[in-house]
Order: sequence, then structure tokens, then C-alpha cells
Amino acid sequence: MKTKTVLSLFIFSLFMTSAFSQENEKVDPNVLLGEWKLDMSPDDENDTNFAMMRITNVENKKIQGMFYREGVKIKNGQINTQLGIIYAALTSGDNSGEYNTSFYFKNGKLYGTTHALDRNFLSVWIAEKVN
Repeated sequence: MKTKTVLSLFIFSLFMTSAFSQENEKVDPNVLLGEWKLDMSPDDENDTNFAMMRITNVENKKIQGMFYREGVKIKNGQINTQLGIIYAALTSGDNSGEYNTSFYFKNGKLYGTTHALDRNFLSVWIAEKVN
């Protein structure tokens, strides 16, 4: 009986390792490349508060591009895919202060937050790719 239990656990662990490896293989950070329209007030369908993000380069677990508006460069852009999900974080800033942003990719959309330290707010947003 012990042998069957140990064998079952061994086979189950092989299956789980294989499934997790296959899931990680499907994660391609290049899906982030392109222009994204961020709905800065996703809870209010009547609001027109939008921002843009353009990701121009994804390489070596780093992202580059523009966040919020033209001329505001993504700084310190990092990607993590260790859980089989694309997570990213970046900093940016303009004349109003510095922003810390993080997001994850799910079902073709980005779900994120932007924390503006100097402006004392945390924005929750959802983005759709526009090209």
C-alpha cells in the first residue's frame, strides 16, 4: 500500500511539474509590445479619464517605452513571469511628480495601479491594446 501511495504521489508531482512548465512556456512578454489605452476610472462608465502607454521594447526581463503621455519615459521597467503570469512594474514622472506603476496581463488586458507619491493618490486602471 505504501508503494502505491508513494508511486501515486510521484506521478502526481511529475504531472504538476509538467503542467507548470507548459504554462510557463506559453508566457510571452512580447504581448506587451504596442500601444495601450488605460481607463483610469474603470468603475465609472461615463468617465473619459484615459491615459496611454506605449511599450516599445521587451528584452531581458525589462520593458521600455512611454507611460501616461508622449515624452514621459518608462524608467526601471521590470517583468516577472515566474508564476506563469506576466507581471510588470515601472517608474515614470513628469512635472507633477514621480509615479510607481505595476500591472499584470490577463485575457488580453492589463490590470494595474499607479501610485503618485507627490500627489497623494493611487489609481486603479484597466488597459486595452489599441495597436
